Order: sequence, then C-alpha cells, then structure tokens
Amino acid sequence: MMTYTWTLVIAVLVDSANGAGSQGDIQPCARIHTSSSVVPLGSPVTATCVIREDCPLVIGQAVHIEWRLGSELILNSLAANESNRVSRIVVPSFNRTEALLVCCIQNCSQVVTGVEIRAGYPPEEPRNLTCQTKFSSPSSLNCEWEPGQRDTHLPTKYSLHTEIRDINENYTYKLPPDVHHYSIPRNEFVLFNDIKIYVKAENDLGVATSAPLVFDPVQAAKFDQPSIETLGVEPKRLGCLKLKWRMSQQQSWFSHNQLSLEVRLWTADSDQMSGPPILVSQVRPSKAVTECCRLLHGTRYLAQIRVRYYMRGPWSEWSSSKSGVTLETAPTGRLDSWMKVSKNHTSKNLDIQLFWKPSKQFRANGQNLTYVVLKPNRRDKRERMCSTNEKWCTFQVSRRVRKVYLSAVNSVGESPLTEIRIYQPKAHTAIMDVTAVPHDDRSFLVQWRAEVTLGLTDYVVEWKPLLNLDLSHIRFEIVNKNLSSLIINGSFEPYKPYGISVYPRFKDGMGPPQTVNAYLRQKAPSVVPKIQIKKTWWSDIEVSWDEIPLQQRNGFIKSYQVFYWEENGSVQVERANAEDRKVILKHLNTPSTYEAFMMVSTFGGSLNGSTIYVKMNSFDALTVVITVTAFGVGLALLIISTIWTCFSKQKKLNGYMWPVVPDPANSSIKKWSSESTQFTHPSWDNEEPNPICLSHLSFLDLPTKLSKEEDDIWLNSSEDTSDLGESICGSPFIPTYSGSNSESVPYATVLLSSCNDPVPDEPHVYLRSESTQPLLETEESFTPKCYQNVANDRMSKEQCFFGPCDDDIPEGEEGPAIVWDDFPFLRALAMNESEND
Repeated sequence: MMTYTWTLVIAVLVDSANGAGSQGDIQPCARIHTSSSVVPLGSPVTATCVIREDCPLVIGQAVHIEWRLGSELILNSLAANESNRVSRIVVPSFNRTEALLVCCIQNCSQVVTGVEIRAGYPPEEPRNLTCQTKFSSPSSLNCEWEPGQRDTHLPTKYSLHTEIRDINENYTYKLPPDVHHYSIPRNEFVLFNDIKIYVKAENDLGVATSAPLVFDPVQAAKFDQPSIETLGVEPKRLGCLKLKWRMSQQQSWFSHNQLSLEVRLWTADSDQMSGPPILVSQVRPSKAVTECCRLLHGTRYLAQIRVRYYMRGPWSEWSSSKSGVTLETAPTGRLDSWMKVSKNHTSKNLDIQLFWKPSKQFRANGQNLTYVVLKPNRRDKRERMCSTNEKWCTFQVSRRVRKVYLSAVNSVGESPLTEIRIYQPKAHTAIMDVTAVPHDDRSFLVQWRAEVTLGLTDYVVEWKPLLNLDLSHIRFEIVNKNLSSLIINGSFEPYKPYGISVYPRFKDGMGPPQTVNAYLRQKAPSVVPKIQIKKTWWSDIEVSWDEIPLQQRNGFIKSYQVFYWEENGSVQVERANAEDRKVILKHLNTPSTYEAFMMVSTFGGSLNGSTIYVKMNSFDALTVVITVTAFGVGLALLIISTIWTCFSKQKKLNGYMWPVVPDPANSSIKKWSSESTQFTHPSWDNEEPNPICLSHLSFLDLPTKLSKEEDDIWLNSSEDTSDLGESICGSPFIPTYSGSNSESVPYATVLLSSCNDPVPDEPHVYLRSESTQPLLETEESFTPKCYQNVANDRMSKEQCFFGPCDDDIPEGEEGPAIVWDDFPFLRALAMNESEND
C-alpha cells in the first residue's frame, strides 16, 4: 500500500513540475538508473539520479539532491553528489521485499522521481512430482508436485513438460503463478509407452527444474473399485472361503494376469480386521477366482478387495464388503465366567446370576450358538438349569450345590464343559480406593488398592450403563491378583454414566465390591431444576429444587449457584454442593422485588436457568402466623406457671380462703400457733408465727328436740347457755347451756381474731346454725384424759396436754390441778357436767 501511495505522489509531482498538463510534453524531469529493479534479498543496491537541466524545479537555482527509501531518509554518508544535477547512492543491504527509492530536493519536500525495488529469492527445485493415470471418464494423466520450502517473495511461474520417446512428441503446459497441479488429457499421452515428465519453476531471479519421471502411464493407472460376486465355501474345505470377483465395466477389457489383488477379511462380530490383508500376487487369467484359507471354522467373515497394475501401480479403492461363512465344527476351548451369588430370604436356595464370554482359546466354530448351564444331581446326572442364546443366565440352586457346568452348543457338537464353583459371599472388605478415569475416547483406566491378599485368587472388574439396567449390558474382565489396574474398552458413550465395580475373589468365597461411577466425557446439564420457595422469614427466604434426572445430568453435579439481585443493586450468590438442594437468600430488603436464577455446574460445563421474580412484603401471612404463635405460646406459659404456683402454694391459699378450726384435743385455745396454722393463716412477718386466738364462743339452740337416746353431753344440762364468755384473749365468760328439755340443740360458733388486734368497740356478734345434726355427739366421759398427739413425722411418743400422764405420777400422789382458764371451751364443758350432777 505504501508503494502505490509513493508512486502516485511521484507521478503527480513530476507531472506538475514538467508541465504534464500539456499533452506534447511527456519527458520526465529526472531519471534513476539502477543495475536491476529486482535484487536478491539482502544484497546491495546502487542507484543514480540525473535531473534534466531544463527541469522547472531546479532552473536558476542550486539544489541538493537527497534520497528516501520508503518512508525513511537515507543518510548523506551513503550518497555522493557529483553535481547539483547528478547524485549516486549505494544501499549496502536491501532487506525489504519491496520498497520505493525516491530522489528528492529541498529537504525532500519535492520529489523529482522514484523507482520501485523488489527483492526475493530464486525458486527452489519442485519436489515430490507424482503422476496418476485415471481410466474413468474422462481419462487423464494427473500430475502434482510441491514447491520449494522457502518462500521466494516473488511471483513464480510453473510449467509442466512431457516427452513421449517412441513417437518423439513434446508438450509444454504453462500454469498460472502458485498453481502446483495439472491434468494431461488422454489424447496427449500413450498407454504402454514410456513418458518423461518434469516441472520448471521460474521467477525474475532464476529457474529451477524438478527431477524427471519416466514411466508407462499404465503403471501409474489407478483402477476403479473392483466388486466381489460371491464369497462361499467348498465341501470338505474347513477354514477356507472361495472368492469370485470382477473389474468395473469400463475396465473389464484389462487382462487379469497383469494385476495384483489384495483381500482383507474380518469376523462379523468384530469392528477390526482379523489380521494383515491377505495378498494374492497372481490371479489366473481364465477366471477371477481366489481362495482364502486358515480361517476360523463356522465363522462369518466380511471380505473386501482392491487391485493395481503388477506391483508398482497405486491401489484402487476398496470394494464393497461381502460376507461368507466357513464350514462348522464343534466349539473348542473354555468360557470365562463370572458368578454373583446371593441368599434368597423366602427360601433356603441361592439366587445365581451367571455371566460368561469366550476366552482367548475359545472357538465357536459355528453360527447359531446355544449356551447350556447344568447342575449335578444325586444320580450322577446333570440337570439343565438354562439354555439361552444370551451370555447370561439367572437361576436358583440349593445351598448344598457346590458347582455348575457351562458349555456352548452348535449344530455340529458341543464344547468341553467348563466347571464353575459356587462360592458363598464373604463379609470382609478387601478392595480400597477404586478410581475410574477416562483413558481415551473409547476406554476407562480403572485402578484400585488391595487391603487383604491372603487367599486372594484374582479380581473381577464389572461395568454397566446406569441408564440401562438390563443384564445383557453387563460386561466383565478377570484380572490377575498381582495387578491393580485395568484399561476397559467398550462401546462407551460420552455424557452417559457408567457403574464400575471391582470384586475380590478368594479360594473360599467372593468379597464385597467397591463401586464408582464414571463419565467418559462431561458437559453442561441438559436442564436446570425449577426454584421453589420453601420458607420465608422477615428478610430471608429458603429456596429448594428437585434433583436433576440422571439421564439429563451429563456429568457429575459439582455445585448449584443461585444468583439474586435487587433492581439496580449488586448481584449476590449463594452456593450449594451436589448433596444439598436448598439455599437461604439472606438480608433481603422489604418491600422489594428480587430477580433470581440458578446455575448448575458439572465438571464439563454450566447451564443457567430461567429468571424468577420474588417480592418481599413488609408484613406477610407468615409473620402473622409467627406473631400469633408466639402470643399463644406466651399465654400458655403464663397459665401453666399460674396453675403450678397454685398447686405449690396450696396450703397458703387454703389459709386465705378457708380458715381451719383447730382440733381442741391437740391444741391450746389460749394460744394456737401450730405448724398447720402457719400455712393456713400466713402472717405478713414470716420470722414469727402468727398466733390465732379464740375471741368468742357461743351455743346455738336447735329448733327441734332430740330423743334421750340421741342426747349427748351437751343436752344433759337443764339450763341454757347463751354465751360462754368474753374474748378468749382476756375477758372471762360464763357460758349458759339449755338442757335436754330445751327446744334446740346448742351448736358452737367460734370467731377467730388475732391476739394483737385491738378490741373492737362493737358488741359481739353471735351466729346461729339451723343444722339438726349434733356437733359433738359421744358417749364417752368428758373427764380430761391423756391424749396422744404426734407433732410431726419425727416425733412418735405420747404427749399429755391436760397434765402429766398417769405413768408419770407417783403412786399415792395426785397430779397437779388443771388450770381451766387456759381452756375456756373445756371449762364450759366441765361447768355443764358439774351442774348436771
């Protein structure tokens, strides 16, 4: 681009200086003379600039000529001005592939003239010239070659030259630059005559010629695909197939005895060739028939062929395949087996899963194989358990059976029996640290570590697809006990999960396996689960999601990430591992609307789900429920605590609500401060008990008269007692009592008051009871006796409240007199007795 820009500048300036507007004046104002405009890259360049005397740019003035190479000014040390009209320059090394060399004046503000200099390399000899004859329509001789390895930086032209020696015909084919192939038409070469072909490469710095090829065009012919007509057998030719073939219709004229034939075969159940191709160097010219032997018996083979001219021409493409089956014989060799044993919980039998596959020595020698599983019975005969075309079988046997037999059967015979022992499962673990990683696009590398080796015989590596649990897809491999790794090959699919297990086998049983899951390749999941709101709080939300189905995971789930943000707010993220399928979105503002989406990641990629919107309310239903629940719980706790207090303080409450009348036989009326009254009538000062005194005692009459048999000691008195006295606290009283002839039965009313309370000014109030039941009805004497009183649980001896006990009074002496003032109620009783007497 720079070259064309400078060329345009030069043309404009020179034309304007020379008066190019006049059509008659076409002479340049100056000229540059160089040895060559194309030079080898890195070589020196010499140039001379000559300005015409009549050049309008320099008429009448002295000028100094300067040089510019491209956009760079050349130092004056490299230029030699012979006069003010002639200047010569030498560039010691031209290191550009192309550049504009300019002659200018007035500090290079005005360009006088310029020339373009190009640099490069001469062409190298063309290499790897090859020619191939094509017989298909249209026929041609196609030649191609490779240019030299070094770039010449110059346009290089190629030409193809041919010489037919016998007829002395020469042809030259000139090609456009950088074209390295050419097809010679059929009318310009002759079959079965040698032809000489070579290539020339030419540019401004030189010419190079390739090494010539001399050959017969037939030798260079690539034939069309041949075809196989039949692939069959001959009677009594075991392990042989007879192959009949032909050339294409356009090349059927060609003689077969001039061709070489190559055959390749492989078994139908294999995706690889059975061995190196079988080469047949000569074919009988009478008919195209060949025989392939040393093949497996009773095996279906696929065959392909290709041909070429003698041993020197190029091979044709492989023909389409044809199948054939060799003659059958009885199967030979043994089968590799793998048995999984488990105990049946409903019966005393064993559940057996038996798998097998051909060993390296096994030969089916037939097409329609049937596999038979037998077990021995008591009569030394064998009972058939399975007969199947599959390579697995399930059955049940008694726990007394120790072995079964396996054989393969075809139309000719059966293979030798393979004995399979039935081992009970062992409980102890022998395999540790099983790993399975991709080895390449078709296989896994399985590694493990043995913890127990005593009695170990070998390992069984089993693998199966987890998306298809059919037993026919289970594969296994038996591994030597000294190995701890295995490369398993199979039709593994990417992005599909596989379960790989390693079993240890011992002489007396089978150990439990260690199982891992593996993916050949992983990618992002196919779906993202839908986010569901599970719980809400004031400013937090718990979201959850369902597990991704196994067939849509496409790899191991590495993590779940929930991204959420408020409008115009920063993005926050909460992460959860593969096991936890819930996260809590924390510190949300209320009321606000949040956007959220989930990203699920495997070790092969990530996938984002759809965006959802979450609105946070300032007071929602959950808040109401929480508030009501809290209030209810608090109220329930208050009620429970109140009830508990009532039960624990029952005696104090009873004392406040229901005063207790003391037992006159076990207490003093003058001063009553028993332990029960302390709890029944609690005082405001807990340091001292609160004495309760009897303030008033009266007898009330019944309106009806009782019979004499029902009279008690209260009815034997003939005089009425309306009052028994003043306050017990200090005023004595004389009670009156109406006898049995009275119309009423006296009842006693006791009024209690504190001894410390001031004596009220109001008169005593007497209460009467209209009850018809006697208050104290007894037939015993009222003579004071010694009463037994147990003060508490720790005190069990008798106490006498009305004087010393009889046991304590010496014989012949009387006890101390009873002071009745201390017992006003009993005093009244005593008075009534004395009056009745």
